[in-house]
Amino acid sequence: MQPTKQIKPTESELEILSVLWDKGAATVRAVHEVLTQSKEAGYTTTLKLMQIMHEKGLVTRNTDSKTHIYIPAVNKEQTQTQLVNKLINNVFAGSPADLVMQALGGHTTTTEELNKIEAFIATLKAAK
Repeated sequence: MQPTKQIKPTESELEILSVLWDKGAATVRAVHEVLTQSKEAGYTTTLKLMQIMHEKGLVTRNTDSKTHIYIPAVNKEQTQTQLVNKLINNVFAGSPADLVMQALGGHTTTTEELNKIEAFIATLKAAK
């Protein structure tokens, strides 16, 4: 069995992946339009990043038509898990509790979110 490939997207690549995860598939122009809603980005920069992501295996590209369609090649949940694990190990000395306390202490949390967290903790406790 092959080990799981480590996914190491940059911050800009994560922004693009986020758009592709939401849309499922998109052209460079469609991704660029979403990105420019929250930050200044040049079209050619978005194009180059997506070409690099294709070379890295982060996205696949359908070239059947004149306009290339990009599709995420990495799973959102797997990527999130790897990035969170790296964060826990590198920033919080391997302590998931420290990460959670930092996240909850530094942000406003709704009652609904707290209820979801409590339910998840209860599920984890029941599994032990």
